[in-house]
Amino acid sequence: MKKIITVSAALALTTTAATAGDLDRSGQNITAIFEDGSYAEFSFGTITPSVSGADLDSSKKHTGNVAQDYNQVGFAYKMDINPKVSFSLIFDQPYGADVDYPTDGSNFLGGTKAYLNSKTVTALARSKIYNTYSVYGGLRAETINADITLSGENYPFPNGYNYNVQLDGDTAYGYSLGGAFEREDIALRIAVTYHSSIEHNFDTTENGTQSPTTTVNTPQAANLDFQSGVAADTLVFGSVRWADYSKLKVSPAAFSLITGGASLTNIEDSLSYKIGVGRKFSDAFSGSLSVGYQVAADSDLVSPLAPTNGSYSVALGGKYTVDSISFSGGVRYIILGDADAQTGGSAHAAFSNNSAVAIGLKVGYNY
Repeated sequence: MKKIITVSAALALTTTAATAGDLDRSGQNITAIFEDGSYAEFSFGTITPSVSGADLDSSKKHTGNVAQDYNQVGFAYKMDINPKVSFSLIFDQPYGADVDYPTDGSNFLGGTKAYLNSKTVTALARSKIYNTYSVYGGLRAETINADITLSGENYPFPNGYNYNVQLDGDTAYGYSLGGAFEREDIALRIAVTYHSSIEHNFDTTENGTQSPTTTVNTPQAANLDFQSGVAADTLVFGSVRWADYSKLKVSPAAFSLITGGASLTNIEDSLSYKIGVGRKFSDAFSGSLSVGYQVAADSDLVSPLAPTNGSYSVALGGKYTVDSISFSGGVRYIILGDADAQTGGSAHAAFSNNSAVAIGLKVGYNY
């Protein structure tokens, strides 16, 4: 059963917009370190969200689609140093946002934008203990940059309702730690991984003027990943992820002064679940089906930069192996929860009946 590997990693894709957990994109997956022998993989995903709403006034003016398409790439390399110790190098894009309100859409929010990009390289070492237990840990180098514009009648800005901040790219360092229990005879693995918060100090430009450095701490997070054989050629797998987004604060100096210390982000802690089943149909082909659920925040009042609340998803995937090369792919359909975009605690646009489609591809090579 150990060779039944589902394509869940290739489908580790979420939608755009910074709702509870939706800054998450890669899920900070580290499962490549559990591969046999020497291994390398490359993954690519493309996500097409549809997120729109209408102003909450007599005009009911439509916002247009505010969530932009985006792509995800990932890479992992794993090697055995000796029978007990292995090393893995993983590249992913853990966080992101691509939100753009058309200027001819919402009266309240037209012209509001948020772009956030991230890149992380994680170096992990793993040590086996008694063949069933293992511990692993290592360092993460994380680079992030962002460009955010707030525009519309209901923002408290004196310069024509517009505010822009650019956070220049900053690289900072953190760590990841984890442990796993495995039984090869039934393809059982339970792994718990902790990712530390990372402090970034961004060179900051607000409305074209240099500002003091902005300090931002990316959220600490914990992942629980599991799989187990349940019948011949059949595997059940799943995951639970928690991320501490409630402590994520972005408050550049001028913005803080105008708003009395407010943050550009207002995100509750993220909690998401996934469970699925994988089936080996032949020595070359296996498939998987999974469902996911992201817990909605307590309030439907959300930031305009995050106009959804929670989600449900279903994913279908397949994997084809030729000699030492595997090709995985899949598609995920995501139903995004309804929410009301607010400023100053008052709702200005209602978002409902939104969705996204994610397509993932992965090539793996064992050698």
